[in-house]
Amino acid sequence: MNTSEVNNSDSNAPPSEEFIQLFTKAQRQLYLFILAQTGNTQTAEEILQETNLVIWSKCSQFELGSNFMAWVRQIAVYEVLKWRQKRNRDKLTFSDDFVQRVADSFSPPPEQIERRQQALEGCLDKLNAQDRELIQQRYQPGVTGKELASSLGRPPNSVYQSLGRIRKTLLECVQRTMALET
Repeated sequence: MNTSEVNNSDSNAPPSEEFIQLFTKAQRQLYLFILAQTGNTQTAEEILQETNLVIWSKCSQFELGSNFMAWVRQIAVYEVLKWRQKRNRDKLTFSDDFVQRVADSFSPPPEQIERRQQALEGCLDKLNAQDRELIQQRYQPGVTGKELASSLGRPPNSVYQSLGRIRKTLLECVQRTMALET
């Protein structure tokens, strides 16, 4: 039996490898989705943790092959609403309708994000080797622009200007690629 045809109906069964990959891949986007509704990084992190607990406990209800991001976003919306109800005593609160509209309009659909990611990867491949290496070095976890400049023996301003030029080139390339696809 193909795993994408199975809905993992045994509630005691551990999540499938595919579910775990989808879950892991969704974390950043889910965090940003929650952050857009709360406006507070600490609150967003707390709600993400609660959301993850619910997602994990309901993993057997997810049908592999369906839209994972839509499913986890809906869970996140409910968790944000629960958080809002708990803090309802605050002076400034937004209506549930407003929060839902923000959630609905927060970001493009997952398919568009995937297309944009593929376009970026293609655009990165089009960069010359030196520019691609500079971008890859800059976005290594924990590397700052100043540290990169120091390791390259270049003034920080020079590195920032180079990175800005490369980012602009990548943005224009992604926009052109996306425009050609529509």
